[in-house]
Amino acid sequence: MLNPHTSDEHELLRQTMRQFVQSRVEPQAMEHDEAQTFNVKLVRELGALGLLGVTIPEADGGAGMDATASCIVHDELAYSDPGFALGYLAHALLFVNNFYWAGTAAQRKKYLPTVLSGEMIGAMGMTEPAVGTDVLGMGSIARKDGDGYVINGRKTFITNGPEAGVFIVYAKLDDRITTFIVERSAPGSAGFSTSAKIPKLGMRASTMCELIFEDVRVPAENLLGTEGGGVTNMMRNLEIERLGLSAMSLGMARRCLDVMVQYATERRSFGKPLADHGQIQRYIGESYAKVEAMRALIYNVAATTGPTSRNRLGTDAAKLFSATAAKEVADAAVQVLGGYGYCTEYRVEQFLRDTKLIEIGGGTLEAHQKNITRDLTRR
Repeated sequence: MLNPHTSDEHELLRQTMRQFVQSRVEPQAMEHDEAQTFNVKLVRELGALGLLGVTIPEADGGAGMDATASCIVHDELAYSDPGFALGYLAHALLFVNNFYWAGTAAQRKKYLPTVLSGEMIGAMGMTEPAVGTDVLGMGSIARKDGDGYVINGRKTFITNGPEAGVFIVYAKLDDRITTFIVERSAPGSAGFSTSAKIPKLGMRASTMCELIFEDVRVPAENLLGTEGGGVTNMMRNLEIERLGLSAMSLGMARRCLDVMVQYATERRSFGKPLADHGQIQRYIGESYAKVEAMRALIYNVAATTGPTSRNRLGTDAAKLFSATAAKEVADAAVQVLGGYGYCTEYRVEQFLRDTKLIEIGGGTLEAHQKNITRDLTRR
């Protein structure tokens, strides 16, 4: 369905993504979900298509597109492989987009070629074992040391942590949140390590682990932005991250709706197609309405969001609604398919598990409710 907020270029991107998803993503999706592994080779194929820097200007090696384009990519990938889509988001948004808009020309020249090609996987370290949503209460500490910095602390639930070679890391410098670039194998990073993979409920085709910093030395040129400027970097990137996660919710819900409709059409019960039963019609009808509402909200908000145009209220609303709506659609699909839905053949049980993550990651439902209320009452 065409969207009034998408251009011919956007629709061409969607066609490209659908072809890529059908030929390259769908065949490997169940294998990597079951193995709980992230398909790094597939990331590099996206790099060859120029899709690891969708929001990066063409002059610097990106696709030169916008938040709407980013939503299209996440929407289409999540239709087939939500876990892989999450790993893509952690690389393309949490690292690449965040890094680009905060980085200097010298930093971009050094890191962009390898992360835009997928040769090096990126990740971001913000959440900590004792601090989740309350990111301003983080305990990781950076201190100045000669011509550089030393970082101590731990980060957890870090998507792409096991595979990443470069990280954006938030830590407090003189009690002010500051952002640093940390390379896994750089000189001085001997105190940096990652834990074993953390087993999880869903999104199993992406991996996560803890990041451990024990007197990790970071050179002065790896300061990302300004000292004390970490909150600005964080908040600017949170908006497009939340749009990406919202678009993933849409992709998952679309897949579950399609499976539901096809199954209800082909399956017969009590002498007639399942779709002729009123109870089933309710699940399908309400699911379709939720999918269309998600689509309209997400792409409307994306059209007003960018590196120089903030829309925290809209992105909070998009993710708050989409996260829960997607889980409800996935749950309806399992119910319509009955025993088949509970088993793995149709994959809707996987999508039910995967949708739950969006209610937690990138901001909990409760955080969005608080943000929306605070912004509305300030008006």
